[in-house]
Amino acid sequence: MLLGAHIGIADGLAQAVREARGIGCDSMQIFSKSPQMWSGPAIPADKAAEFRAAVPAERIRATAVHHGYLANLASPKPDMLARSRSAFLDELQRAELLGVDGLIFHPGAHLGSGVEAGLATIAESLSQALVAVPEGRVVLLLENAAGQGTTLGTTFEELRWVLDAVGRPERVGVALDTCHLFAAGNDFRSDEGYRAVMERVERVLGRGTVRAFHLNDAKAELGSHLDRHENIGKGQIGLDGFRHLVRDPRWAGTPGYLETPIDENGYARYAEDLRTLRSLEETAPAAGRTGRRAPTRRRRSSTVK
Repeated sequence: MLLGAHIGIADGLAQAVREARGIGCDSMQIFSKSPQMWSGPAIPADKAAEFRAAVPAERIRATAVHHGYLANLASPKPDMLARSRSAFLDELQRAELLGVDGLIFHPGAHLGSGVEAGLATIAESLSQALVAVPEGRVVLLLENAAGQGTTLGTTFEELRWVLDAVGRPERVGVALDTCHLFAAGNDFRSDEGYRAVMERVERVLGRGTVRAFHLNDAKAELGSHLDRHENIGKGQIGLDGFRHLVRDPRWAGTPGYLETPIDENGYARYAEDLRTLRSLEETAPAAGRTGRRAPTRRRRSSTVK
């Protein structure tokens, strides 16, 4: 797996690439603007060019922009939907300018209109964006949800429905977040559990559809539907779930982006998480270990990442 992390751009786009390499990233994800803004200042052409040049210079092998948090591509409210689609197109154009591989985004929430209506609205939103950028190369990556509220994309089947409705496999794929998978009830901590989850991924989504991972441990219990990230090995998933993932040859060339907690020490905790993941790549699982277990009482929350 091409291990990396989400890096801030406050010190500049090219500097973000250098910071990623400085902590040992092979891949990196950024916001192209504040995730709490509908639109941001235009990216100067020279700054975009510096970013594009820095990526190969620093030997970063995969890149992504993560969409902001305000847009809802499934909204049944016409004004909100129009604003969300405009913001999404702007974000796609920014990603194209930066030359990244993928644009990762939360599919949205149906807000009471129903699952089928919400999925159809997402598919139409993506189709409109692709028509508006016909020669683009950035792949749109739906991120699986933890299952809170009326959010869509919690199940592999919902993600597959959108992919089929858009019908552009070369331009649309999936990014799987490990915390969200676990919060949605997918237990991949044991050998048997991991095999079962990945068999479903291959059967429903298809291996080639999964273009990226978000590597996050989970603060909350299995099936909680709570999107609460924890550092690798410090949460309910534990080391064994990540060992299975990073040692799986199916994902050898797939980027895995950390979104784990950091603190006042900058990216020191990212660097520690990267070291942990790389140690798991190199070591076999201990006999009899199946990962941390937790109760499976289900709760729901409207909180989003």
